[in-house]
Amino acid sequence: MTQTAAIWLVIVAALVAANLPFINDRWLVVGKRAHHGKPFVGRALELVLLYFLVGLLAHVIERRAGQVAPQGWEFYAVTAALFITLAFPGFVYRYLMRRGGRHWD
Repeated sequence: MTQTAAIWLVIVAALVAANLPFINDRWLVVGKRAHHGKPFVGRALELVLLYFLVGLLAHVIERRAGQVAPQGWEFYAVTAALFITLAFPGFVYRYLMRRGGRHWD
């Protein structure tokens, strides 16, 4: 896998993973379906877990390339902010869009 393909793989994985908690009602995508929908706290915890899983994927790819670089807290703060930003479409879909074609009154 080329370095460019690896970078795009991580970006696409982050985009999909950031939106997964908001677009389905199953726990961790494969678990039991929540009857009344997952609470926001559950979705936020899934978001954090998926952030670490995407980070693990990126670390494995970086290790295979042989260029593991030490990271400080700044790196994790920026990537967490980016991951939350990538989750915005799913958040809008879940919490800000109204269902059934109703309009804002």
